[in-house]
Amino acid sequence: MSDPSQHVDHSRHNARMKRMKVARDKLQARRTAERGLLIVHTGNGKGKSSAAFGMAIRSIGWGMRVAILQFVKGTWETGERNFFAAMPLDLVSFESMGEGFTWDTQDRAKDIAAARRGWERAKDLIADPEIDFVILDELNIVLADDTLPSAEVLAFLRERPLAKHICITGRGARAELAEMADLVTEFGEVKHPFNAGFNAQKGVEY
Repeated sequence: MSDPSQHVDHSRHNARMKRMKVARDKLQARRTAERGLLIVHTGNGKGKSSAAFGMAIRSIGWGMRVAILQFVKGTWETGERNFFAAMPLDLVSFESMGEGFTWDTQDRAKDIAAARRGWERAKDLIADPEIDFVILDELNIVLADDTLPSAEVLAFLRERPLAKHICITGRGARAELAEMADLVTEFGEVKHPFNAGFNAQKGVEY
């Protein structure tokens, strides 16, 4: 039996793809700007940090040096920490500066001190010319609850070195930060297993 698809006329589709290719090439030719991007991952959905770690892997694949700094999940053992810790230090560093979630620490002064240590370290990483990409995991959270003064952080980011990429994750991103950023993605929750009674799953949640 002959294949009916062999007799379908694809000429209109092919012609449309050729026109699209010409238009896309013209559009791409006008996109000549290149510098370090300020990236924000926010929203109530899962995947903000995971997406940032994916970009870290992509950067490492190009031989770029990456620094990852976590502001909240300092007490957790996670798969990403184990993964990046096994990689050469000249490609990636992974540091956890947080004391855990605020409902676990129940100590505002301790949370503020941890956030301050994290931010001072973050400034060093951003200023380091040897680092190409800095991920500030869950910085949005400590800005949203004023554990760190957002005005200070935003002022520093406005004057940041433009030779490197910076990705900031966490729900509740400040509107001023989103406005300043070059790329903002809001992760929306459609369904989450936690709401159906599932515990956090190794390899998926942590």
